[in-house]
Order: sequence, then structure tokens, then C-alpha cells
Amino acid sequence: MTATTTEQTTYTPAAESLTMVLAAGEQPRRPSAWSASVTFGWRALLKIKHVPEQLFDVTAFPIMMTLMFTYLFGGALAGSVTEYLQFLLPGIMVTSVVMITMYTGVGINTDIAKGVFDRFRTLPIWRPAAIVGALFGDLLRYVMAAVVILTVGLILGFRPGGGAGGVLLAIALLIVFSFAFSWIWTMFGLLLRTEKSVMGVSMMVLFPLTFLSNVFVEPDTMPGWLRVFTEVNPITHLVAACRGLMWGTPDAGEITWVLVSSAVLVAVFGTLTMRLYNRK
Repeated sequence: MTATTTEQTTYTPAAESLTMVLAAGEQPRRPSAWSASVTFGWRALLKIKHVPEQLFDVTAFPIMMTLMFTYLFGGALAGSVTEYLQFLLPGIMVTSVVMITMYTGVGINTDIAKGVFDRFRTLPIWRPAAIVGALFGDLLRYVMAAVVILTVGLILGFRPGGGAGGVLLAIALLIVFSFAFSWIWTMFGLLLRTEKSVMGVSMMVLFPLTFLSNVFVEPDTMPGWLRVFTEVNPITHLVAACRGLMWGTPDAGEITWVLVSSAVLVAVFGTLTMRLYNRK
């Protein structure tokens, strides 16, 4: 006697869905490096959308800096607030934008502490995309800070001799340098343990660079030993290049110096950042 046993397999909807996912088929194409970086840049903008208080440093802070230093030093150094503003505004624009670059490192350090970057590293994407995307997102912050300062300056009486073209070129040069300069803080964001440490080290570096420069006064009035530091300070060259463009007297030497130094910053600190990121 032959007994035939028929086994029936019952598939649930969940099992069918899992079978479809695991079934062999054409895999989605791996996103390009540019596409992945832009996506992470959009993520940085969405963070600003959900926490708009992050824009305080690119709106209220630049306005406060412009008003405070214009009316504090204008009468004493130039005898006229309006006259001093013509000299000060390009420097204040550089100071404000360069100082907010440190928040790139702070944001990356926060993501690392929360374990977000551990998830990114498991994705089939270009490895540096998360960091490069964060830098792309911060470009909007730099533009906003520069536009806010320029608007306040025009209201107070600033008149750029280089016209709209000179102003746009100065802002573009400032953004290029700030993007390159941000790689320093991405390295510290990966190297240091807490966001407070990143902010503390950043301020310790930024304050001497921005204040011991030609932002507020010409280096000719400084003591010799201080003038030596001021003349090799990259912020001094950046301010001189931006002033020349905004005044309508561009200095090709200063512009070249800024572009070359930006390339060097990306090459050096970008490489160090990627090595730290891959080792962590």
C-alpha cells in the first residue's frame, strides 16, 4: 500500500514580500560620489529646517558684529563712522564667515557621538560623501552670513567701488576659502571626543587669526613683532583680496595667494580627515 503525502506551503504576505526582496534580479545602481554628497548636503539643510535656531550665528551674530565694531571704532580710528565702514565691512564679512566655519566640525562630532556615522559607513556609497555633504550644506550658511552683513552695510552707508560684480567675486572668493578652511574643523570633529572640545579648540585658533589681522586697522600701525605675524596670517591676505575686489582695485597677487592656500588646505586637511574617518 502506497501512501502519498502532499505538503502544502502557505505563504503569508510578509513572507511573499521577503521573497521578492531576496529574489535575484537587477540591483539598483550605486550612486555616484557627486549624487551621494549632494544628498548629504540636502540632509544638512533639512536639519536647519527642523532647528531654525541654528541660523542665529549667520543672522544675529553678523549684524551685532557689524554694528558694534562700526560704532565702537569708527569715530576713534577714522573720525567718521561712514568712512570707517568702507574699510571695516569687507573685514567684518570675512571675520564672521570664517568664524562660523567651526560649526562644521561641531556638527560632525555630534553625529559621531549619536552613532549616525556608524550607519552611514554601512551604506554602499562613496565613503567621504557624509563629510563632503556636510560641507556643502554649510555653504548656504556662509552665503547667508555674507548677504546679511552686506545688507546691513548698505543700509549704514557702505558703497562698494567695485559694484555688484566686485561684491559677488569677493563673496565667491570668501566662500571658496571658507570651504577649504572648514576641513580643519572636520579633522578636529573626528579627532576630539566632545563638541565642547571642538568648539574650544576652534575658538582658540580663530580668535588670534581674525583679530590679529588687518580687519580693524592697517598692519602698518602695529609693532614690528606683531606685524610679522599679521603679514603671514591667511586672514590678512583674504581680507586684502576681498577689499580690493569690493573697492574696485583687485589685487591679483592676493587673490592668487588665497586660491593657492585654499587648495593647500583641502589637500592637507582633507587627506588627514579622510584617514581619520577610515580609521575610526
